[in-house]
Amino acid sequence: MTVAIDRATGKRRGDRAPRPGLGQRMKNSLQKYWYAYAMIAPVVIVLAVLVGYPLVRGFYITLTDANSLNSARTIGVNHIAATYKFVGLDNYKNILFGPLSYDRFWSHVIWTIVWTVACVTLHYTFGLGLAMMLNQKLRGRTVYRVLLVLPWAVPTFVTVFSWRIMLADTGAINQILHALHLPQPQWLEDTFWQRFAAIMVNTWCGVPFMMLSLLGGLQSIDTTLYEAAKMDGANSWQRFRHVTLPGLRSVSSTVVLLGVIWTFNQFAIIFLLFGPTSAPDAQILVTWAYYLGFGQQPRDFAQSAAYGVLLLSIVTVFTSFYFRWLKRNDQLAV
Repeated sequence: MTVAIDRATGKRRGDRAPRPGLGQRMKNSLQKYWYAYAMIAPVVIVLAVLVGYPLVRGFYITLTDANSLNSARTIGVNHIAATYKFVGLDNYKNILFGPLSYDRFWSHVIWTIVWTVACVTLHYTFGLGLAMMLNQKLRGRTVYRVLLVLPWAVPTFVTVFSWRIMLADTGAINQILHALHLPQPQWLEDTFWQRFAAIMVNTWCGVPFMMLSLLGGLQSIDTTLYEAAKMDGANSWQRFRHVTLPGLRSVSSTVVLLGVIWTFNQFAIIFLLFGPTSAPDAQILVTWAYYLGFGQQPRDFAQSAAYGVLLLSIVTVFTSFYFRWLKRNDQLAV
């Protein structure tokens, strides 16, 4: 075998040049793409200030015993310096494995998972059903679309307060149940009915977004696929299973992921419906973290921040596994 050698350099032809170091690659990239870096620099700086610093500061607080009694504060003209101490991972140890870990953490984890699964399932089921209805040729379809979008268009606090009035002991819902000679639950007092009411209100608020997203996905499916399925003798269920659902796969995967993240961290509905203290067993992780940091005395900043880090970790792990599951299913489908 003959090897060609460059007489000028003494190197064999076809040999790859040595890869430059990290510093040299960054310098070359900066020289080549300096304009792009200049354009994104303001966004990076804003994100670093508004997102990066709070995350780093919050994580540091989780490694201390900071609370409202030992944090720096100003009373009148007197400034009191912080006296909290570094305690390492003690906060995480107490949350996950401490004597009160089930009542203060794991019970809320279980309820948060149940809440998220129930709400997202209802969002998707009702949203898909309404989207399929609105995708048909109906008289007054535009009016139906406007009416069904209203729960999403109305500010959340207005919707939740309206539901809170209707769910009161003497509210409209119990009055209707009384007129029908049916039991009248204590929606805002009993733990089971508090959770049921929270899921019901969140479903009311979340279905319109799911409906609009899936309606857009339905309208992007080629109608000739339905015509071909009909010619092959497929019934309605078979067309739904083999044409509609596969056609909505990309849209469904996105809206379900968004729905899980939003519902898992849904603060407004639980907080506005029950407040920070009136329904301790109906609090999900994010509202319980708020209660620890701002709803009790002394306010436990370290524990609250630790809950925030755990919430972020849970969502990050779920998102990672979710994307891996989607990628594997896509490979199997191909």
